[in-house]
Parts: sequence; C-alpha cells; structure tokens
Amino acid sequence: MGNHNSDEQDCPIKVLLVDDHEMVRIGLAAVLSTEDGIEVVGEAGNGLEGIRLAQEYKPDVILMDLVMDGMDGIETTRRVMGICPDCKVIVLTSYLDDEKMYPVIEAGAFSYLLKTSRATEIADAIRAAASGRPIIEAQVASKMMNRFRQPRAEAAPHEELTEREMEVLRLIASGKSNQEVADELFIGIKTVKFHVTNVLAKLGVEDRTQAAIYAIKHGLAE
Repeated sequence: MGNHNSDEQDCPIKVLLVDDHEMVRIGLAAVLSTEDGIEVVGEAGNGLEGIRLAQEYKPDVILMDLVMDGMDGIETTRRVMGICPDCKVIVLTSYLDDEKMYPVIEAGAFSYLLKTSRATEIADAIRAAASGRPIIEAQVASKMMNRFRQPRAEAAPHEELTEREMEVLRLIASGKSNQEVADELFIGIKTVKFHVTNVLAKLGVEDRTQAAIYAIKHGLAE
C-alpha cells in the first residue's frame, strides 16, 4: 500500500458531516473517502447529534449545513465552538442571504462554501481549514465586501425591526399599554416586554413616548 511514515502530518484530517439531508451526507462521505489525507469520522442528521459527535470525535473540521430542522447551523456552530474551540467549522449551504450568513460567521464559522462547489473545492477547503486558512466562496466574499462598503447610516433604524416588532411599535404609537398589545396580538405580557425592549434598542430611543414619536414622524403609525 506504499510506505506510511508515522509522521504527524500523516494523520488524516478528521471530518464530521452535519446535514439533515441523508443524500447530501452520503454524497459528501463518498466523495471525501476518495481524497488523500481526509477521513470522515462521523455523520450527524441534526444539530444536537452534531454537538454530541463533535464532543465524541473532536474532529479537525466540521462541514455544517445552515438550515436544518430543530437547531439550525448557526446555533449548532455556536455550541460546537464552545466545546471544541480548535475545530474549524466550514459552512456548506445553498443560502446566500444576509440573515444567515453573518450570524453564522459571528458564531465562529471558519469558512463559507456554497453547495454548488465542486468536490475538489470542498476537499481543498477542508485542507485549508485544517492548516488555518479560511476559504470564503467568491459570491459570499463580494456580498461581505458590499456590506462593509455600504455606509450603515443608509438604513433607517426601523428597517431593522422584525414584522412582529413593527406591529408592537404601531400599537405603542396608538397609545396601547403592554397588556392591550398582548391582548391584541394574542401573546404573553413577557413577550410584549421583550419586543418593546428590542424596539427601543433598535430605534435608539429611551422610552415608549420617543418610540411613538419616531413612528409618527416616519409615517409608521397614524
């Protein structure tokens, strides 16, 4: 089989696959098994299983799906980094939207690839990650550059609000109390307080009155 030194660099790179599509895992495992110096040590079909296997196998690299049932790739990445800080997480996803891209990088993802990547690109990214070099897909990189180029001031603060927060803001602006907001939206009073806190923080205002004035000034409420 050829001579194998017991050198450190001869240890294969241990890879864990975390993806809730079985066919994707089977495909990746098959492709990677043909690559020199890469060994798939485990496969997880969801985030919790991924965390358990990361703890068990201490892989060098994890290929992480972003959108999974139950715990998503963002939360899984955050937790994996907590228990396995030396591990390099490569996000492998079909998604290029900001909602998911930036949080997973903030959560500690090391590289970001699209599922359209060729098998050789994925293998190269694994080797690069193992030696400490992040690989960011060209489309992802250009989106990131654009985000940093845009002056943040362009977006009005209320554009950061979720739909639910916007509803809460409108009701606050129409003079409703927390209890009335809760009754109208069929949610608990604690949830309302949580939303109000977020609304004030995102709008950069001190209290409900300022929030109401903001809403009226920006035509968000009557």
